[in-house]
Amino acid sequence: MLTRRITYRIYPNKQQEQKLHYWRRLHCNLYNAAIANRKTQYQKFNHSVDYFEQQNSLPEFKRVWPEFKELGSHALQATLKRVDFAFNRFFKGLGGYPKFKAARRYGGWTYPCGAGWKVETEGQHGYLKLSNVGRMQMRGKARTWGKPTTCTIFFRHGKWYASITVKCEPKREAGDGSVGIDLGCKEAITFSTGEQISKPDFIKEGEQQVKQASKQLRRKRAPNRTKKVRASRRWKRQRQKLSKLQRKVAHQREDWIHQTTSRIVSSNSLVAGEQLNVKNMTRKGKKQKRQKAGLNRSILSVGFASIGQCLEYKLAEAGGFYVESPTRKLKPSQRCAKCWELTPKTLADRVHICSNPKCSHVEDRDINAAQVNLAWARGKGLASLVAEPPSSTDCGSMRQLGAMKRRKLHAS
Repeated sequence: MLTRRITYRIYPNKQQEQKLHYWRRLHCNLYNAAIANRKTQYQKFNHSVDYFEQQNSLPEFKRVWPEFKELGSHALQATLKRVDFAFNRFFKGLGGYPKFKAARRYGGWTYPCGAGWKVETEGQHGYLKLSNVGRMQMRGKARTWGKPTTCTIFFRHGKWYASITVKCEPKREAGDGSVGIDLGCKEAITFSTGEQISKPDFIKEGEQQVKQASKQLRRKRAPNRTKKVRASRRWKRQRQKLSKLQRKVAHQREDWIHQTTSRIVSSNSLVAGEQLNVKNMTRKGKKQKRQKAGLNRSILSVGFASIGQCLEYKLAEAGGFYVESPTRKLKPSQRCAKCWELTPKTLADRVHICSNPKCSHVEDRDINAAQVNLAWARGKGLASLVAEPPSSTDCGSMRQLGAMKRRKLHAS
């Protein structure tokens, strides 16, 4: 059984929408209170507050603030768990110190189990019922439906959504072929067969529109809190227009990536890529900042990370394999696919000419890199591919915390 997430749009009536906004504000207040509690306890009393201590104080908290009672204990625990997760990321060096959130910027809340909500659907459209809120219509379609496990309610761009996770057995058909791929800015995807896929023109046009809208926004009076300057009405209208264009481009890119990766999986059961640390690749440059900013935009525009993630889970559903070669050790762009000789190149060198006089292999740089990835996957990649259990985190999920509590009860 695998876990899949489906996002539906929900349509509350006026009274229900008011209550949802009110609950969102309450969850935001609890989030900020939990951060303040941890910060104050450590600074004044040198006491580190953990998740269990805050969870155990919820009954007393609801006795003082009775408006939190109708939100549900499990949903409140999930909000505290979100704070705990943020602090664990900070202690591991994966993020900054957790900050207080404004109510207008707080997304929503989560039901970590089946309590407090019920969904009436078989995967396509249906109704969502929340305790103390009522029954609301929802629209959306799941590729594979199963047993609902969690539900997250969030508000974004003036609309309400429900993100539901289900336990299911997704099935997908894959071909018998094998192919290597190389991701790039000039050509989005290059295959070992010589085929190349470019970024669609409609995404390029959308990005140009975003660029023009951003230029218009910079000409309006922007807000400045330090100088106590309010944003002009024209700035606010232009900001909404820019946000709408950015969402459209993001949705178009996401749709194109899903269609492209599904087409790749339908023809191949083995896809060989390379390990790419997109976060490090798109860092700000210390020198030549304008050139580095343009390269970062090109990398993010293609969606390197999303392509690899989609291929990985889709091939897993189809019973295939997605193997990533170690880029730093293998150096696919420098290595020859025929004799395995290293030939140094710069980004300007777009053709691979093998430096080995006995080989003299000539091929397009990206096609050669894709062939190197495929050769490595066939040789070492599949041999080293071992099914490993998912790594657990120190903070643990809500399900792990529940199992821990049950073990303690049985032990006592």
